[in-house]
Amino acid sequence: MNLKQVQKTLDATILSTTPWEDVDVHSACGCDLMSDVLAFVKDQGMLLTGLVNPQVIRTAEMMDIRVIAFVRGKVPSQDILDLAQSMDMIVMTTSYPLYTACGMLYEQGLPGNVRKEQP
Repeated sequence: MNLKQVQKTLDATILSTTPWEDVDVHSACGCDLMSDVLAFVKDQGMLLTGLVNPQVIRTAEMMDIRVIAFVRGKVPSQDILDLAQSMDMIVMTTSYPLYTACGMLYEQGLPGNVRKEQP
C-alpha cells in the first residue's frame, strides 16, 4: 500500500519533512508496548501507537520501521519529530483510536506484521 493511500485512509496529517509520497508500506503493527514491538514484529513495516515518547522512535529504528502513525490525535513534541527526521522516518497523526486505525488499514488490504508467539 502506498503511503499516500495510508494517509488518505486514516485521514492523517503528515508531520515529517522527509519525502513520503512514493513510500510503500507492506505491513503494519499496532502496539503501545515497545517491548512487544521488539519481541513480535517480524520485519520492516509501519507502527501505529498511542505512546508518544522518544522510545517509540528508538524502537522503530531497531526494527527498521520507517513509518510511525500516532493515534488518538496525539502529536509528538518537536524533539521527537527531530529525532525521527534524523533517522529518515515518516511520522503522521490520526484522530482514530488504535483499534479502528488498524482495522481500517487491514480492510484496505494492509496485512499485520507480527510473528506468532512461541508456545
